[in-house]
Amino acid sequence: MRTRVPASAVVAAAVLAAALLTAATPATATTAAAPESAAGHGQHVRFLGERIIPPGTFEGTTVGGLSGIDRDPRTGRYVLICDDRSALQPARFYTADIEVSRHGLGAVTLTGTRPFLRPDGTPYPPLSANDGTTVDPEDIRVDPWTGDYTWSQEGERIVSPEQTVLIDPSVQTARRDGSFRRALPTPAVERMSAENRGTRQNQGLEGLTYAAGGTLVVSAVEGALLQDGPEATPEQGTLSRITVQTRSGRLLAQYAYPQEPVFAQPNPPGSFRVNGVAAILAVHPADPRRYLVLERSFVTGVGNKIRIFEVDLRGATNIARHDSIAGADIEPVRKKLVADLADFPLSTVDNVEGMTWGPKLPTGERTLLLVSDDNFAATQVTQVIALAVR
Repeated sequence: MRTRVPASAVVAAAVLAAALLTAATPATATTAAAPESAAGHGQHVRFLGERIIPPGTFEGTTVGGLSGIDRDPRTGRYVLICDDRSALQPARFYTADIEVSRHGLGAVTLTGTRPFLRPDGTPYPPLSANDGTTVDPEDIRVDPWTGDYTWSQEGERIVSPEQTVLIDPSVQTARRDGSFRRALPTPAVERMSAENRGTRQNQGLEGLTYAAGGTLVVSAVEGALLQDGPEATPEQGTLSRITVQTRSGRLLAQYAYPQEPVFAQPNPPGSFRVNGVAAILAVHPADPRRYLVLERSFVTGVGNKIRIFEVDLRGATNIARHDSIAGADIEPVRKKLVADLADFPLSTVDNVEGMTWGPKLPTGERTLLLVSDDNFAATQVTQVIALAVR
């Protein structure tokens, strides 16, 4: 059942949030054993368990590429987004039941899947269709007001002598059947440009969350914008952007997020390495200022490092009017380490990209669920990880 909220209440809530900002066939998973607890950083974080979703198919789709997860408070069911760019099957999402309690993580069972649809009612085509409408799905959230699914996608940047493809990243909302409802305006600084401006290829919009009771949509780009500075390296981090919009899309603020340096040197030297923001999550649904940010790093020959930080927007410079922050005198958001997945007894630390709050436990702890994107690769796995956070 959808809830209708008076327009006056929407405006009042958005004004309050802005003031606060200014003031500062079912598939079942296999199990990995879970010890009782593990220590976090700066606050108590307990390891509840891990499940590996086996590769295979579900309702005619290839299971994998799960890059975002959210829990629907109405049903207790979860929604997961797949980052298949319609290369295997149409861009889509899944629903799932996930059992989690103070004793550990239980079964993970897929219950349904639907493709995302364009405004004309058709699925999104693959990049090879070359019609400029392909999408690269990354994160997904349940709209706390309507129950719709709001999702982010990275777009595409290909600039070469042979071809130029520029598809802007976006935040869209779909009805629960996958049909298109609306799209938020993409901030100008994030739009693709052939003149070294906008988001980098495969480092566009990733993280997405609702905040301030659903009046705000907060998103995060994976890496530094081209005009803002270089990518993170093993020698130094970089600054990416967190964007705060009203649910109607009006830009309220942007903040610089200081990313960690890449955690190791690649082997062999000169091979691929990356660090970036994969997910953002409001610490409390009513708080517009504090968020969890998941940084995901991969280094060739070494592996993955996944860290979760708590960030506070208070005191940070609003850079929404900065076309570029390269060399600018600004104050980034404050951050502190909450958890490093290397501290927990996982079977492996894979490409974790999704993060959501689960149910509260009788102990007073909140459950935090994570999911990994296996890139549809035989050498990777799809993990669902459960933590308890006090």
